[in-house]
Amino acid sequence: MRDNRSTYWRRMLGALPGGDPPLVAAPRRATRPDRRYTAHLGFVAPDLAAARETAVGYAEALSLLRPELVLGGCALSPADGWQRAERLFCGAVGPDAERCVDVAGHPGFHHAPGPGGLGWGDGDQV
Repeated sequence: MRDNRSTYWRRMLGALPGGDPPLVAAPRRATRPDRRYTAHLGFVAPDLAAARETAVGYAEALSLLRPELVLGGCALSPADGWQRAERLFCGAVGPDAERCVDVAGHPGFHHAPGPGGLGWGDGDQV
């Protein structure tokens, strides 16, 4: 390794066609598509109705901080019964492929996310 000095390598790199070689090579295999994960939040509540209100509040607050949070996928279950999860939000699909972000079982029109979001459905019928 007699010619391992920086001047030798600068001279060698200058002789390469196309200028400097890339510092980082391209990945050899295709990247994986994004996967969905679930975050479980534990909290204490006196009954199911209070737990539902608290869970909806947590989900809506987190969605303001992190817009990539999918509200339609939020669910509530007892801590010892993950298999008994119930949806927190409606999730009905609208005409523009948007999902309703109102609480599950809400009366009236469905609403798209965001202020002034599109409303749809048969909410004005009795």
